[in-house]
Formats: sequence, structure tokens, C-alpha cells
Amino acid sequence: MVLAKLPGVKEGPATLRVVARDASLWGWFKGNETVLQKQIAIDLTPPTLELIADDRYINFGGAGALVYRTSADAATSGVRVGKHFFPGFAGQIKDKPEHLLVFFAHPYDTPPGTRAVLVSTDKAGNTREMPLVYELKDVKYRKSTIALSDSFMQNTVAPLARDPAARQGSPKELFVAVNKTLRKQNEDQITAVTKKASPAMLWKGAFTQLSNSKVEANFADLRTYVYKGEAIDSAYHVGYDLSVTKRYPVEAANSGTVVLAEDLGIYGNTVILDHGLGLFTLYSHLSAIDVKVGDPIKPKQILGRTGETGLAGGDHLHYGVYLHGVAVLPVEWWDGKWINDNIVPKLEGQSGEEIAAAQAPKKSGRGGTRKRRR
Repeated sequence: MVLAKLPGVKEGPATLRVVARDASLWGWFKGNETVLQKQIAIDLTPPTLELIADDRYINFGGAGALVYRTSADAATSGVRVGKHFFPGFAGQIKDKPEHLLVFFAHPYDTPPGTRAVLVSTDKAGNTREMPLVYELKDVKYRKSTIALSDSFMQNTVAPLARDPAARQGSPKELFVAVNKTLRKQNEDQITAVTKKASPAMLWKGAFTQLSNSKVEANFADLRTYVYKGEAIDSAYHVGYDLSVTKRYPVEAANSGTVVLAEDLGIYGNTVILDHGLGLFTLYSHLSAIDVKVGDPIKPKQILGRTGETGLAGGDHLHYGVYLHGVAVLPVEWWDGKWINDNIVPKLEGQSGEEIAAAQAPKKSGRGGTRKRRR
């Protein structure tokens, strides 16, 4: 029941009175009556919301950061994009503890026209929303076809099938059981782990790509799997495949804490690092894991070695970046300029106007735009 819609209800102190009566014949058919009464305060006013600094551009599938302020009675606040919610965190902005920082994404599987909304809800359930305005930059995601061999089916896919009945089925049924059913179970586990955010920022500076590595597959590739000339299934590839040499040492992309270190089905031996404020990195298909849950990790610390465990067709590292359970474009976090332009000024307490002014093209003394000499 929404109190604001009841006629005559006003804000302020009120008495909540609950009466229960049975159909007993006791007391000349009056029945038994119990009354429970409690003093309450009726709150019909939504929290306040003030946007301090936002992003003018967001990559489709990528991340953004904004700073805002909401009233003290807010119970939850953050950014909602479609079905996804990204909570804000207080105490991250220099000299402004009352300001909140939120990392959010416009996910690759969310329609471009979906409107992002800054939202705040108080304990009484009152909600205030503020639509966010940014230009969504188009990112072209690839489509690829992967041919499945009999040896791959037998040596890689079959051992992953948990259901004995699936192992007795056709190669097509076997692959779908692994690629669809087991994949969903594994991705649900990743989502659950990467939604438990530490309320402090554990990283600093740009994240690093695996040293000497080559990108073999891109983020959000739509893969179609073909067996004996027939397309039998498809899936999005939500990370980068990075290759160097076999059993190459896998380095942490930044500082953080280990929150998962185990076999993870199609992902094989996997490590997930929590970097704080909803940001996580994932390292999969490892041949060996050299860390355990709870370990504090330094940048470039060795987590294990590349391999071909899980649903891997060769020795490589599957590297993913997640925000509050949502896979996001990893390359942004490798870009020091993107970090310095979009995140650092907000942490330093700069307003949106100050950030925009700093990023605006510089003018020469003659009044024209300064051009870079070649």
C-alpha cells in the first residue's frame, strides 16, 4: 500500500492501530479483540538528488563514472540502466565525504536507446529519479564462426558435461548442454561474486594488459559454433583472449583482493580479483592457480599460469572486467588517459564544469585553436 495515495494522509507523527477480532461466542457474541498500537512517522517526501559531475560520452558496452549528492535519509542510491543497478559509494571524494561516487555501465546487451537514471530511495520507499544525459559512442562488436572438431567434442567438451544423460546424447546435444546450461551456471556464479563489492577503492592508475600478449578474441564477440557444417549454438564472448606462450605467468592487472580461486566449469581454473567499488577482473583457463581467496594482491603479482582448462581450444588467458556483475569493455581500464580524464578529476572533487573546462581544446594567443604540429 502506498500511503501517499490514501486520501487524508499527511506527513508527520501518526498512530498505527491494528485491531484483530475472532468469531468467538464469548462475551455475548462479541468475540475476542486484540489491539496493537504504535507511534510512527509518515514520510511522503522523496530524497533530494544533485548531480555534481558526470560523463558526456559513454562507449556502448563500456563504463562511466559520476559524482552526486543525496539527502541523509536515502537508504539506497545509484544508477539504473535497464535491468541493471549500480550502487553509489560515499567517502571516496577528496574533502567531500557527503558526495557519492558510482561506476556504471551501458551494457553491450542493453539497447542503445535505454535511458540511464540516477535514482535515490529512502527507508519509507519514496524514490526520486534524475535522467542522465550522455552521448553513447558506437562500438562495433564482431561476429565470428568457430568450427568444432570431433576431437574437441571428445577431449574438451565431454569432460565438462555434468549430466550423465548429456554424455550419452549426440555431439550436438552434448555441446549445447555445456555451452548453454553449464555456461549459464558459471556466469550466474560470476555475477553473484562480482556483485559483492568492497566499499573502498583498492586500485590505482591504469590496469595493465598481460605483458607481451596478443589479443586473439575481442569483448562481446557473438560466436556461432558449427559442427559438421551445421550451426548448433551461439554465445557472447565477454572478455579478451590473450595469448603469449604456453604456461605464461599471469599478472594481476591492478591491486585488489582474491574473491574466487577455483575450477569454474567452462572457464576452467579461474581467479577473480575485487578492486573495490564494484570493479572486478577475471582470469580464466589457467593451468595453475598460485593464490587463494582472501589474499591481498599487488599490481603485476603472479596469479597463476595460462592454460587450456575449461572450454578452451588452446593455451591462453581469458581476461574479463566486471562492474557490479556486468561484463564491461576491458580496454578502457587499460587506457591511462581515459582513467585520468574520466575518473581521477572526480576523485579529486572537481565539478562537471571544471572537468569540461580542463578537457576543452586550448586556444592560441591569436584566438584560434592550437594545432598540434606534425
